[in-house]
Amino acid sequence: MNSHPETPGSAVWVYTDWFKSRFSPSQETCVEVRFDGPLVHLRDSKDLEIGPVISISVTEWQGFVDEVLGVAAAGSNHAVRIEHLDDGAVRLRAIRGGVALTYTSSEWAAFTAGARHGQFTVVAAG
Repeated sequence: MNSHPETPGSAVWVYTDWFKSRFSPSQETCVEVRFDGPLVHLRDSKDLEIGPVISISVTEWQGFVDEVLGVAAAGSNHAVRIEHLDDGAVRLRAIRGGVALTYTSSEWAAFTAGARHGQFTVVAAG
């Protein structure tokens, strides 16, 4: 994880390559995240290079993670709608733009476990 100040006295942005939860059993089927300065990107590893990407601000990210963990009420984040499907899968839908990503129950469980262990928390290095 790299960090770079945008301007003197401003926030320190975090930059990473794409990564997944350490609880994901494989590289091919997982929620992938990339911290990119003021944005956080989500994609589905099944659709590498060609699939859609959801991008939200780092300020919206923590609200999304809090909702994933059940710390915040369902529907409380204003960036990504979390839809639980009948077969156990989860669909993430960007509120702005409508981009959607669908994950299997095991992919979502691995992401949730990683979030629970702080793996997706943005911590700016100072």
